[in-house]
Amino acid sequence: MAESVKRQYRAPGRAAAAAETRARIRRAAARLFVERGYAATTMRDVAAAAGVGERTLYDAFESKAALFGHTLGVATVGDEEPIAVADRTQIQAAREEADPVAAIATMVAYATDLLERAGDLIMVSVEAAGSDADMRAAADAGARATHEVHLAFTSALHARGALHDGLDATAAADILYALASPHLHQLVRRHRGWSRERYQTWLQHLLVHELLR
Repeated sequence: MAESVKRQYRAPGRAAAAAETRARIRRAAARLFVERGYAATTMRDVAAAAGVGERTLYDAFESKAALFGHTLGVATVGDEEPIAVADRTQIQAAREEADPVAAIATMVAYATDLLERAGDLIMVSVEAAGSDADMRAAADAGARATHEVHLAFTSALHARGALHDGLDATAAADILYALASPHLHQLVRRHRGWSRERYQTWLQHLLVHELLR
């Protein structure tokens, strides 16, 4: 068999193995970051928890900040595809939905999925932001991107005349940004023990009341 053909057969196996290693590292990193916090989690800890050598970990992620960014990024969108939240199908569907109540339901469903996957990690970056410049940059960038997604959504509602009288798209985005925040999600889901269903239903009803005419 020609060498090029052998390489073609081996490549999918190598890619699958590399993907599984990254997933194992992400799972270990996410658990340790949430349990211990960003500062107290070391690359050595993550390597041990993931069952990989430190060199393997550093070959994949050059620093703890890079590891955290990757782990949070994948948790945020749910996969390794290079598609931003703003361009995800469900977010686009929410912006394009003609029925404003259905649009809010679609947005809330997506936000709930996102916060269930990534909310705890987002809060790790927020809590570490005061003492770590990388975490401050990550938290600030995430906050800006989130508000931009919300503003695009509320702008679509405003264009359809769906918002309360006197409520412009920016003010509506601010309300959505606050009520669908990881901070509030953590308070009611983690601290108060609400079920996912109770949280999602409550948020949807609250946003319909606060935003729509």
